[in-house]
Amino acid sequence: MSRIGNAIITIPEGVTISVDNSNVVTVKGKNGELSQLVHPEISIKNEEGILSFERSSDQKDVRAAHGLYRSLVNNMITGVTEGYKKQLELVGVGFRATTNGQLLELALGFSHPIIMEIPKEVKVSAETVKGKPPVITLESHDKQLVGQVAAKIRSFRKPEPYKGKGVKFVGEQLRRKAGKSAAK
Repeated sequence: MSRIGNAIITIPEGVTISVDNSNVVTVKGKNGELSQLVHPEISIKNEEGILSFERSSDQKDVRAAHGLYRSLVNNMITGVTEGYKKQLELVGVGFRATTNGQLLELALGFSHPIIMEIPKEVKVSAETVKGKPPVITLESHDKQLVGQVAAKIRSFRKPEPYKGKGVKFVGEQLRRKAGKSAAK
């Protein structure tokens, strides 16, 4: 029994959902439009603002897909109504971030700056406040895309466990290690 797959989704005001014959769900809202191909064994019912998902069999892969596609469609609805936001912090001396349109330029202690082109669906901004590490903010209606771009930026310089220098998510707890002991 899938608790997540059996849970219904109430469609908020201003969101339209359409399901075509090839099982493609399209969600439109104030922030944009998203579409997702759903497993053919999963049927979707849209009745008076309530979305429900049912599976045709109890095979293992169909049971797994039941909750997955319900969560994906729910994330799409949340994205087109509220949107998603990720913030990254650059911890380290001389680490900087600047934006120019959809180009993000990072100075992360290498001999050269890293220039990354951000997809047009993602809104990027970088702010620097004196005394605090620079913060990069990514916003979009697509949860998967925001997470992917944030992970790519973080991969340029992952936080190291001794001093904590690197690119980390705001609020992320790092596992710190003790450095080597001083000699006697």
